[in-house]
Amino acid sequence: MKKIEKYMGPAAGWGAVKAVAEAIRQQMDIKDDIIAMFEMNKPQGFDCPGCAWPDPKHSASFDICENGAKAMSWEATSKTTTPNFFGMHSVSELFGWNDHELENEGRLTHPMKYNAKTDHYEKIDWDDAFEYIGKCLSNYSNPNSVEFYTSGRTSNEAAFLYQLFAREYGTNNFPDCSNMCHEPTSVGLAESIGVGKGTILLDDFDKADLVICIGHNPGTNHPRMLSSLREVSKRGAKIIAINPLKERGLERFTYPQDPIEMLTLESTKLSQYYYKVRIGGDTALLKGVMKVIIEANDKANVEKRPSILDNDFIQNHTVGFEYLKHDILTTSWNDILQISGLSKSDIYEIAALYIEAKNTIICYGMGITQHQHGTQNVQQIVNLLLLKGNIGRDGAGICPLRGHSNVQGDRTVGITEKPSQLFLDNIEEYFDFKPPTKFGHAAIDSMKAIANGNARALICMGGNFAVAMPDKDTCYSGIKKLDLVVNIATKLNRSHLLTAKHTLLLPVLGRTEQDIQETGIQSITVEDSMSMVHASLGKLKPISKYLKSECAIVAGIAKATIPKTKVNWDELISNYDNIRNAIEKILPEFKGYNENIRIPGGFHLNNSASQRKWLTKTGKAHFITTKSIIEDPQSARNSELVLATIRSHDQYNTTIYGYDDRYRGVFGQRDILFISKLEADRQGLVAGERVNIIAIDNQGMRTHRCLTDLKIVIYDMAEHCVATYFPESNNLIDINNFDPISGIPAYKNIPILIEKKQ
Repeated sequence: MKKIEKYMGPAAGWGAVKAVAEAIRQQMDIKDDIIAMFEMNKPQGFDCPGCAWPDPKHSASFDICENGAKAMSWEATSKTTTPNFFGMHSVSELFGWNDHELENEGRLTHPMKYNAKTDHYEKIDWDDAFEYIGKCLSNYSNPNSVEFYTSGRTSNEAAFLYQLFAREYGTNNFPDCSNMCHEPTSVGLAESIGVGKGTILLDDFDKADLVICIGHNPGTNHPRMLSSLREVSKRGAKIIAINPLKERGLERFTYPQDPIEMLTLESTKLSQYYYKVRIGGDTALLKGVMKVIIEANDKANVEKRPSILDNDFIQNHTVGFEYLKHDILTTSWNDILQISGLSKSDIYEIAALYIEAKNTIICYGMGITQHQHGTQNVQQIVNLLLLKGNIGRDGAGICPLRGHSNVQGDRTVGITEKPSQLFLDNIEEYFDFKPPTKFGHAAIDSMKAIANGNARALICMGGNFAVAMPDKDTCYSGIKKLDLVVNIATKLNRSHLLTAKHTLLLPVLGRTEQDIQETGIQSITVEDSMSMVHASLGKLKPISKYLKSECAIVAGIAKATIPKTKVNWDELISNYDNIRNAIEKILPEFKGYNENIRIPGGFHLNNSASQRKWLTKTGKAHFITTKSIIEDPQSARNSELVLATIRSHDQYNTTIYGYDDRYRGVFGQRDILFISKLEADRQGLVAGERVNIIAIDNQGMRTHRCLTDLKIVIYDMAEHCVATYFPESNNLIDINNFDPISGIPAYKNIPILIEKKQ
């Protein structure tokens, strides 16, 4: 039922329990599948197909969050999308279905090939599918005309084989979902501290005095984090939330595994301080906080009081402080306050809390990264932490909140368009072929190559590539002009309906299902947001006997494409221990891989920055100065309003589980535009009114990009800002509007106009 009502409850609690029960009821058989849910996130079970939050050492007997249950039931559904279904529905008809309807049809059961004459997908045998794909790929004279996309649900083993195949084929083209979420982390942290990953472990939350949450919404996007924040709050440490929208998952939380909280309807307050920064104002805010701290430190030095900064750390472990100090002190307060949207007293309060805390963790999400200057946002967070030596010691550090369950692991095992020479040399030594050294394409460059006709083929290991990208007009038309598209997937989505000259749809085993190869049931491994690597063992019988594992599909395509391959693909997939042995040879940090993943909880990959070993050009951590305080130059000066794309609570990435956004009070609908009461009054709008939004260019002029017939919802959020749901709003973003350093599209800051619907 469609309705808008103010949500008064906490995050999780009985509402989450009800949602879990409903997800199970709608998707799964009420039998052994339910028992399997108790195996999720356990040492001998399977890893959650959802977010990348780490598993605690001593987890509850039922360690599963609401959105993890949705992800699990969505994958383990008893619904199926069979050849009969495709026989009844043409691709043209299916393109008219909405995204929820497509995936809700159920699991793909057979390999399918598109028939352009009938406009239908038709069943094909696996051997014929591999032969067909191999023949197409073998006929291309330029390997760099093929794009190899990877979703973050891909296991370490499959990702390693995938990059191995592509590199033996002859390309480093690896567009990846990380290019659209945390590429500024990979690039920005590597330049600042020498490693493109977070520096903390889950135990560090037990020792932190202050946790700053900036640009993320844990209640929806990483709900298991809420239990960690709850413990921080309960022991008296402080939590600061900085986000344009008030999000219930940053305010208060009822732990479903706590019978007292559940029965008494109590909740734990999380953030004691909440600041609604203007969209695009994070760098301005961070510079303002650093300005207060540095000025206070200078005053303390003059008055012969103890220093606020960690001078020993700055002197012995960093470079660039004096340049940063000059930049910060010459940044005007007028600019800081205008761009951040916060008051001077707010910024002084944040600085005072940071100065007071001995150990600080800063957590951030895509509200920080998805900007034209997303990389600089990440580096300003690092700068703030470095001022007090809050990296490389207990209870302190930086915590990027990765989205998909193995997006970090995929990058670790080689899914990158810019491989190191050492990595390539090790591949050559172990597998006896010479991989290409020319850097390849990330997501934006891949889609541009597809759009301008320089690409011939696209292979997608999971995901919904075209829908997740900005500028669907460019992306959709480009993909339809390709010679070959191969989608390896669990469920049908819109990208699969963008048919090229030759299009195949290959069904893959899910994380929840048993993967049986020649030597028996196989485990795969994943890496979480805190560099912990652990095994995942599927428990359920596959929904169809015609499914293959990701590893087996990669091997099948590779053997058909490269007849004289130097890789023994059959040996590798017969026992995934063999894949892990190969990974260990190529990547020494995986020493003892097979032994270590058999330890409950897995093992931690070495993180040099957490040990204060800085793998940078100077051998020290870098204070990196940015001259601007504007995250999105194309929008900040030319638009009265900027729009951020956000997820609903019934959503994970492009997957739409349902039409409710419970914590924001939205039910049964997604055609919503969130706006503050003050901003609505300024625009002459009232709740429930219907509007169109039009993207404007960097000159402030209207473009053809628009989203029509959205309902106004008054919401507690920053002024000069509006928000609506991803991916419906992606076409408002031009494909050229991205961070020039990391290549990430600026999903979080789109300059717009609002027009009332006539």
